[in-house]
Amino acid sequence: MILLQPASKFLLQILENRLLSLEKSVDLDCHSVEFDDVRYHIQFSMKSPQVMFLSISLPTPPPETVFISGLPLGAIEAIKGAYGELVQILDPPKDGYNLTMKLNLAKFPKDEEQRKAILVKFASVREVVLGAPLRMVLHHLASRTIPPNVGQVTALVHRPKESFFLIPQTEKVTVIFPMRFRDSIDIVLATSFLQEFVEARRAATLSNAPLCTWSPVPPQELNDALPESVAANAGFVTFVIYPRHADERKLEKTAWSLSTFHAYVNYHVKCSEGFMHTRMRRRVETLIQALDRAKPELERAKSMVQGSSIKRLNLKDARGNSFS
Repeated sequence: MILLQPASKFLLQILENRLLSLEKSVDLDCHSVEFDDVRYHIQFSMKSPQVMFLSISLPTPPPETVFISGLPLGAIEAIKGAYGELVQILDPPKDGYNLTMKLNLAKFPKDEEQRKAILVKFASVREVVLGAPLRMVLHHLASRTIPPNVGQVTALVHRPKESFFLIPQTEKVTVIFPMRFRDSIDIVLATSFLQEFVEARRAATLSNAPLCTWSPVPPQELNDALPESVAANAGFVTFVIYPRHADERKLEKTAWSLSTFHAYVNYHVKCSEGFMHTRMRRRVETLIQALDRAKPELERAKSMVQGSSIKRLNLKDARGNSFS
C-alpha cells in the first residue's frame, strides 16, 4: 500500500528551482490545488527576488470544529516553532486564504543538507498547520500529562466540511473517522477495504500497531455529537493510540497518518476500481478475440451447407436406379 508524503512536490520543486537562480529577477505567480481542497498561491517579484509570498487556503471547517482567526488551534505556534525567523506571518492574510507567509530565501543556511531539510519542512506546511491540534494532543499523550480537554470529544477538520474526532485521555487517545463517499461503487469498495483493513491488524507482525475497529453505526463516544457530523455511508473506523505510538520518533508520522487517513483510503479505493476496470477490459478483449477466431470456421461451415445441392429424383428414375 502507498502512503501519501507530507511534503508537497509542487512547493518543493519551486523552492529548489528558485534557490538555484536567486540572482535572476523573474516574476512568478502560480496556483496549486492538492487533495482535500488545500490550495496554494505562490508569488515572487522582480523587485525582491529572494522573497517569496505563500498563501494557503484550508478545507472549509464544519460547525463542530474550532478555528481561531481562520486557523486550527495551535497553528501559529506550530509555524513559529517549525520555521523560526525564516518566515513572517502577515496579518491579515490575502483575501480568500487562511494564511499568508513571507519567506526570505536569503536566510537559508549554506550547508546543503541543512538547506534540503528546511526545504522539505517548508514544503510540508500543510502538515504543520492542519496537524497542529492533533500534535498537541499526542504530545500530552507521550508525556503522560493531562490534556486540557481530557475526556471530551474534539472535532478536527480534514476534508471540506468534514471532520474526524478525538477523545484524549491520559493513557490513550481514541480517534474516530466517519467514512463518507459520494459514489455508490466507492461506498461498496471502501466498506470491503475497511473490513479487510481491520482484519489485517490482527496479524502477529502488526501486534504493535494501534488498535483498529470498524462499525457500521456511530460508536458510543459520539452519542452527543451533531447528527450531521456523524452521517457516514461507509461506517466508522476507530483507532486507539497509546504513548508508544506518540514518542519523539513516531509522533510526526502518527499525526500525518491520522490526518490523511481518509485520503489514504480514498486513494486505494480509486486504485482498486481502476484495477478492476482494467481487468474487465482485458477480459472483454479476450472474449472478442475468441469470437473473431471462431468467425472463419462458422462462415466456412455455412458456405459448405449452402454450396451443397440435393437432387430430387422422380419415381421412374428411382425404380431405374434400383434395378440397375
